[in-house]
Amino acid sequence: MAVQGGYGGLGWLPRFRGLFSALIGVLGLLMVWWLGGMAVASSPNMFAFADFAPAPTFSRLWVMLESGEALAMTGPSLYRVGMGLFAAIIVGVPVGILIGRSPAMREITNIPFQFLRMISPLSWMPIAVMAFATWDGAIIFLIAVAAVWPIMFATAAGLRRIDPSWLKVARDLGARPLHLLWVVILPAISIDILTGVRLALGVAWVILVPAEYLGVTSGLGYAINDARDTLEYDRLAATVVIIGVIGFCLDYLCMAAIQRLNWVREDG
Repeated sequence: MAVQGGYGGLGWLPRFRGLFSALIGVLGLLMVWWLGGMAVASSPNMFAFADFAPAPTFSRLWVMLESGEALAMTGPSLYRVGMGLFAAIIVGVPVGILIGRSPAMREITNIPFQFLRMISPLSWMPIAVMAFATWDGAIIFLIAVAAVWPIMFATAAGLRRIDPSWLKVARDLGARPLHLLWVVILPAISIDILTGVRLALGVAWVILVPAEYLGVTSGLGYAINDARDTLEYDRLAATVVIIGVIGFCLDYLCMAAIQRLNWVREDG
């Protein structure tokens, strides 16, 4: 009897290949972490940092989850990232559409935007502190400054790829500029915008921790700074794990949204 798929009794294997690969990757990371922890614990100069090892970290992480400390430190950070990302979208998408539609505007803004994009967002920290009345406002501003560029450039690139015949047909059918924007342009570049948001989210999540070293008394960045000052290295490492897990989940949600809204389907 012929064997279907060439896998014999293991016809289910290809469906779980991605899961197995991910599991191997995670186990490899944990092994490197464990070996690093052993090296630190056995070093006369670094044994004080032995709580960075996996066992103390996960033990403290469980305590933080049970006590609600993990949730309490995560809420303010998610709020700041969300507001900063929202501000970046409000600014980045319209400006991206403008420079994508207008060659003259693109030429005028190219050098200034590229110059500003290459400045570290944290360089604006003194200005943010002076310009905003609250620490939250300053942090949200820094996150928005970091996140606006991927959204803006992804939007502009997506608009430049639109087939001009789409716009011509829409105008011939009587579409006005606002109608053209909502019915043709935004649906056509939605994937590009979401891709820019995904990239911006990664940048914002990285900027968040040093931004929260400002005068706030809440958030993941504050928790890391506080754990460092109190020499609670297991708590510090557990907070780093929380940051990584939340960042991974947020990126996965963006990727899932892109795949769900993608109107380009592969044959198969």
